[in-house]
Order: sequence, then structure tokens, then C-alpha cells
Amino acid sequence: MANLDNKVVLVTGSTKGIGLAIAQSFADKGCRVIVHGRDAQQAAQVCLDIKGYASVAGDLSSANACDEVLQQLSHLDDVEYLVNNAGIFSVADFFAIDDDEWLRYYQTNVLSVVRLCRALMPGMLARDSGGIINVASEAGYKPLPQMIHYSVSKTALTGLSRGLAELTKGTNVTVNTLLPGPTWTAGVEEYFAGLAKEEGRPLDELVENYFQEHEPNSLIQRFITIEEVADAAVFVAGNGAVNGSALRVEGGIIRSI
Repeated sequence: MANLDNKVVLVTGSTKGIGLAIAQSFADKGCRVIVHGRDAQQAAQVCLDIKGYASVAGDLSSANACDEVLQQLSHLDDVEYLVNNAGIFSVADFFAIDDDEWLRYYQTNVLSVVRLCRALMPGMLARDSGGIINVASEAGYKPLPQMIHYSVSKTALTGLSRGLAELTKGTNVTVNTLLPGPTWTAGVEEYFAGLAKEEGRPLDELVENYFQEHEPNSLIQRFITIEEVADAAVFVAGNGAVNGSALRVEGGIIRSI
């Protein structure tokens, strides 16, 4: 494993959930972590909590907002590792989603990554070191009928990652994708709490039966923890032989070799 000590790592969407766990794990490895979130005060507080290097704030879902974040980054040390975690998800009827909503998902989940990689990857290539990790989803390989718009954005992100990895040939820069499966985050807990209220069932019962009823292919038959996804991110960053890959952290839901 490569020595990650003192490396500058930007984790987008890192004020909560998977992003926060990834930021904490890199900080625990001695990295200088840049925390990112939409709210500047929240990002600054999380940076203090995890003993990070700095914080930046911005939406990332538009070109102008992304430029503002990049301007903040220009006052800091060069980003050596970029973890593109920021994104949105929702459960919605395919036939009820209009063009504007499709474009919002593409802007947020795909073009935000394009913009950051276009700005930060050339420096990595020039230094001949560093890496990019794009957090996609198992839904990108196994599209979910209740989240088709989200699933398609994650399929696109996986393709983008592989294409960018091709640009690193012969260098010490890597680009990889993580494919988390159903992960227990505050957002997921909120969703299940709403579902439990809607169906008039206890939350514990709904969660306990979820995999049998909805994800029977899961081999672990439980939700993945945010720490398990974070561990995978640190592993990918530290192993220079892992490049152009899409690492599954989904508990075996994708039934293929």
C-alpha cells in the first residue's frame, strides 16, 4: 500500500453519510483532508471535528457554482486525491419525471465530476501521482425501477471513470469507481421512517425484512455500513495497481462473476 500520510484529499459531499466516513478514514490515515459541503459553516465544523486541513463550500450542480469551489481550492495546496462523492438520489415514478429533473440529476451526479476532474486531473498527471475515486452505485449496474433516473446517472459515472483511467496510461495516477450497495445512512433511515409511517409498519420490521422482500440476491442480507465503504475508498487510493476498476462494495447483490 502506498503511503498516504500528508496527502491532500478532497472529498466532495463530505459533511454527512458516506462522504463524511470517507473523509474521516483518510484523516485517520494522516491525510490532509479538504471537507466539502453546500453549507460553509457546516463544512467548516466537520473539518474541525475530523481534524481536517481545510473546507470549501458550494453546490457543484452548475458550472458557476463549481467554478466558485475551484476558486476556493486555488488558495490551498494542490489536491492529490479527489473523491467525487457528492450526489443526489430519490425514489420516483419514471413516468412522472420531466426533462428538467433528468437534467438536474445529470448536472449533479455526472457533470459535477466532469468539471472537477477536468480542473484537477491535469495537475495529478503533471506531478505523476495521485488519484480519483468516483462514488457511483450498484444501481449503475443493476438499474432500480423505482430510481431509473438515479441509476442511469451512476451508469454514466462508471463509464466516465473508465474513460478517464485510459488517460492515465503509463503514469502513477489512478482513476477508479466505487459501487456501494444499500448503505445505512441518515438519508436512508429517513426514507425508511417515512415508508414505515406510510405502510403502518414498525421501522425495525421494515428494515429487517427489506432484503428478503426487495434484495434477495444480497449475500450479506444487511445494509452496508458507511465505514465499510470508506475502508474501500482508502484501499483503492493506496493501491497503485488498482486502476480503471469498478470495485463492488454491494454485498453480492450483483449476481455475476
